[in-house]
Amino acid sequence: MISFLQSAIRFSAVFIYGCVGEIITEKSGHLNLGIPGIMCGGTAGGCLGVSIYMSTLSNPNAPNYILLLLFAIVFAALFAAFLGGIYAFLTVSLKCNQNISGLALTTFGAGFTQFIMDNYVNHDMLSPASTYVAKSLPFADKLGAFGELFFSYGMLFYIAVAVAVAALIILKKTKVGLRLRAVGENPAAADAVGIEVNKYKYLAILIGSAIAGLGGLFYVMDFAQGMYENYSTIESYGWLSIALVIFSLWNPGIAILGSIVFGTLDSLSTKLGLTSAAQNALLGLIPYVVTVIVLLAVSITGSKKIQPPASLGINYFREER
Repeated sequence: MISFLQSAIRFSAVFIYGCVGEIITEKSGHLNLGIPGIMCGGTAGGCLGVSIYMSTLSNPNAPNYILLLLFAIVFAALFAAFLGGIYAFLTVSLKCNQNISGLALTTFGAGFTQFIMDNYVNHDMLSPASTYVAKSLPFADKLGAFGELFFSYGMLFYIAVAVAVAALIILKKTKVGLRLRAVGENPAAADAVGIEVNKYKYLAILIGSAIAGLGGLFYVMDFAQGMYENYSTIESYGWLSIALVIFSLWNPGIAILGSIVFGTLDSLSTKLGLTSAAQNALLGLIPYVVTVIVLLAVSITGSKKIQPPASLGINYFREER
């Protein structure tokens, strides 16, 4: 039972990164359906960073842990932010349709990732590097079952939780968060009081994309132990991350718990020993069904505290204010 819970909690980091990244983006009023492609891009960037760093070592079996982690995180964040920048330019500057731009970005990001992974990443370097990236905290073994359950994960997992907590505090307790939420609720009113609407939109999309990209990095370099086959698995987790935003009621704190729920559901197929494609597909539908139920509940209650940003999905035209 402990091993199953470990797997579910560990896997939840993929969703924490993707969901929190999308929450930050949506708080600016932009629905980014390009998150699956951005998470793929984070995978490509992170693996490329790892590959570059490992290739500089005379002994690839003894990398510097801090440098390895930095190369992986920085490259993943930069690649993901680059893809997010494309989406921001299309939807903020050019006022293109957000849904179409996001879907196009997902297609582009998936193909871009496969190209990078096939041509520029040394896959032989990923598996030995992942043993360091996924290394658990040194004192986990000394705390028994408690340590196994809460402290037996790699640093990327704890960074995911820290990012979610930081996002919650910034959005709820700071002027920056207040202004961002104002931009997402009523950009015309925010503009009228001197808030730089486009600046906040760009920052939210770029930062949200960089965070989401770390979800793809975590999946390959931590959970999958350096194994990469194709982009489709990561892309599917990107769509689940978008669904999780609704399940989490646009709250990064709830996103942590929601991610564990989604991670548990994803791990159930292995726990239950399901081998049938139909059974696995049916199990895979559960998160989406739960999300629809939550969305219906939100619509029925009508409470403003659990509603999406009022301008979500609607481009802002300053001349029309």
